[in-house]
Amino acid sequence: MSTTISRTQIWTGRTLTGLAAAFLLFDAGMKLLKLPAAVEGTTTLGYPSGSVFGIGVVLLVCTVLYILPRTSILGAVLLTGYLGGAVATQVRVGNPLFSHILFPTYVAALIWGSLYLRDARVRALVPLSAR
Repeated sequence: MSTTISRTQIWTGRTLTGLAAAFLLFDAGMKLLKLPAAVEGTTTLGYPSGSVFGIGVVLLVCTVLYILPRTSILGAVLLTGYLGGAVATQVRVGNPLFSHILFPTYVAALIWGSLYLRDARVRALVPLSAR
């Protein structure tokens, strides 16, 4: 089975990776700086305000692992777990399905879709078409 990736697919994957990483790094930065919006959002979801910094550290580490090519798959796996916790939190507080509960799932799909486009290892692991 061939896992050849075209230049277009590689660059599309890199662009999508950049978009996902920019969003996640922005979110992590807000948490690390304990900006009022991040603290308010965290406490609204039922977590203590003191947990904001730790959540930001976890998100930052997972995102950096995702950005680095050698550890991108590990980063994606860890981010999937992080985002799964976000889904569970949104369900627990009873937020709307498409705008809140599924949003972390959309981000996870972007993460894995970008990896699929740019990484032959992911394509070999998950062959979406029989050639």
